[in-house]
Amino acid sequence: MELGMIGLGRMGGNMAERLRLGGHKVVGFDYSAEAVKRLTESGSTGVSTLEDLVKNLSAPRAIWVMVPQGKPVDETIAKLKPLLAQGDTFIDGGNSNYQDSQRRHRELKAEGFNFVDVGTSGGIWGLKEGYSMMIGGDDAAVERLFPLFETLAPAKDKGWGHVGPAGAGHFVKMVHNGIEYGMMQAFAEGFTIMEHKHELDLDLAQIAQIWRYGSVVRSWLLDLTADALGKNPKLDGLEPWVEDSGEGRWTVFEAINLNVTAPVITEALLRRIRSREENNFTDRMLAILRSEFGGHAVKAEKESAA
Repeated sequence: MELGMIGLGRMGGNMAERLRLGGHKVVGFDYSAEAVKRLTESGSTGVSTLEDLVKNLSAPRAIWVMVPQGKPVDETIAKLKPLLAQGDTFIDGGNSNYQDSQRRHRELKAEGFNFVDVGTSGGIWGLKEGYSMMIGGDDAAVERLFPLFETLAPAKDKGWGHVGPAGAGHFVKMVHNGIEYGMMQAFAEGFTIMEHKHELDLDLAQIAQIWRYGSVVRSWLLDLTADALGKNPKLDGLEPWVEDSGEGRWTVFEAINLNVTAPVITEALLRRIRSREENNFTDRMLAILRSEFGGHAVKAEKESAA
């Protein structure tokens, strides 16, 4: 099957390579000439313009978009529409907001195009392990793409599925990432507790390896934890700064709108935000309030070394 791909970063490039190895024709475009070169050298077709991307695909075309959520997706679609024909399919494989995906589906369907949203998980390991895909869209449009999903997935019948109408794929991926926030926070807190128990001199890398087999907390995240601690047991040289790409926030907002309590995911999100406060006013405010009502000691800020 033929596929056009826009966005050949690490994940997009790996997806293109997995498809090529599975026997599919991939034509890729990226604003990075180096990314296009890598795709061409791997055996696929790299192009430098959207016009060439479309010309190298047979109708009905399928274009997989791997660009940052929001405005970049809309801009990419707007540039492609004049080059495509009715019956062609847009696939958004990034981490878009599901409401944006519902809107894009409505707009594109009215113009004769198909739109499929694919929540994609697997990161940099997807080329080897396969990608987990949560797919939303109209039945006919999704079914035509089954050969691509079967190749990208961990197995032909595992790790992917058509979960519902337009927007459902990105909604499920949003909740998936919210759960991921909570799991990561739990691992981080647990290992921090053990790291602080100095009298036992615990080997965190060893413990992570033990838990990987037979334990009820064994998981891919634990595998990555073990690998990271094996490389850098004390996490030396790392800043305590944790980004979030948006899905955790959307999950919390959705929980509030649905009157669903989600304290673990919410707290995990707040901890990520707090990690970026270099001069934490909140904690300083708590300290001074404890001093005001109870006379508790307040520690002065340490002077920087001369």
